[in-house]
Amino acid sequence: MHRPYAWDFHLTTWVILVIAVSVIVLGHRRLRRTSAHPIRWTRHDIWMFAGAAAACVIALTWPLADLAAHWSLTALVIQRLILILAVAPLLLLGLPYDVLEWITRPGLVDAALNRGRRPATAIVFVTVITVGSMIPPVVQAQASSSPLRALLSLAAVGAGLVLWIPVLGRVPGISRLKPMVRFGYLAAQAVVPAFLSFVLILSPHPLYAVFSGSKAAIDLRPLNDQQIAGFVSKLTMLIVLLTVGGFGLAKSKPADDEVSLSEPLVWADVQRQFERVDRLTSGRRYGPDQPMQPDEEQIPKGEAPNP
Repeated sequence: MHRPYAWDFHLTTWVILVIAVSVIVLGHRRLRRTSAHPIRWTRHDIWMFAGAAAACVIALTWPLADLAAHWSLTALVIQRLILILAVAPLLLLGLPYDVLEWITRPGLVDAALNRGRRPATAIVFVTVITVGSMIPPVVQAQASSSPLRALLSLAAVGAGLVLWIPVLGRVPGISRLKPMVRFGYLAAQAVVPAFLSFVLILSPHPLYAVFSGSKAAIDLRPLNDQQIAGFVSKLTMLIVLLTVGGFGLAKSKPADDEVSLSEPLVWADVQRQFERVDRLTSGRRYGPDQPMQPDEEQIPKGEAPNP
């Protein structure tokens, strides 16, 4: 094993990030050229997207990625928190709207997102991914497998997207939760998936043999590193999610919890509802047992993308 802070350029990670960013940028330009009603990528969205890319660099390259893989459970927890609480929401807010609409249009993707937007489903999914990726055998395996580390990082971003979609509501055909429901949902997401934190804090002995060298990396014994990781996980989830929920609740008005016919309709949302009905009537099936049902609760509302 290398020294804790031995320099590693992480060439594969950089190549993947550059390719991903290039595909999104070029895809947006192509969609603008071919669309009858091109959508502009606003400066605000570009900054959000740049923030997501920067957060990916911090989480997935030297030194945090090396510490998270071999040396410190606290570093691993911080890496996962960055992916879930920073990369995922910034990516959701920063992707060009036409690219986001194109990515989520396929029937299977739309069906999965439409089902995953339900608070109970989202909480279960995020809990399974976050807890499952932190059990000792998985953490032990990722220390010696770069592909597994990449898969777990991708799963963390996916869990983050599932967590934030009901809150941000930027995906066509999926409306944001009402302010009070949104606050309760974020409170549940702050508590339920982080129950593993109590195990890390209260365990009388280290659970992760792979981080037995934490003393050399961060000057903490493995047990202390594990306890701090538990506190960091729990407190960060609570502070970030409750702050977002409380801020949204404070800004809301009583009328926000009621359906208002004066709110402008987003054409992409209406179009997505038509596509769902068309898939249903055409006899296509999604899932093993029954066809996907269109979202009949309401037609989502929100700000239309800038032309």
